[in-house]
Amino acid sequence: MRKLALLMLLSLPLNAQCVMCYRTAHAQQSARSKVLNAGILVLGVPPFLILAGFVAFVFKHDDPGDAEF
Repeated sequence: MRKLALLMLLSLPLNAQCVMCYRTAHAQQSARSKVLNAGILVLGVPPFLILAGFVAFVFKHDDPGDAEF
C-alpha cells in the first residue's frame, strides 16, 4: 500500500512555484523558467528531509507503555 501511495505521489507534476515565482518565470524564457523551478525544488529538499528525520526520530523513540497522565 505504501508503494502505491509513493508511486502516486511521484507521478504528480511538480509545480514548486508560488505566485511571485510563477510570474517571474513566466516573464522569462522557457529554459530559464525550468531552471528556476528546479532550483526551488532543490532548495526545498533539505527542510523536508530534516522534518522527515525528526518525525522518524519521534516515532522510533515513542514508547506508549511509559505514558504517565
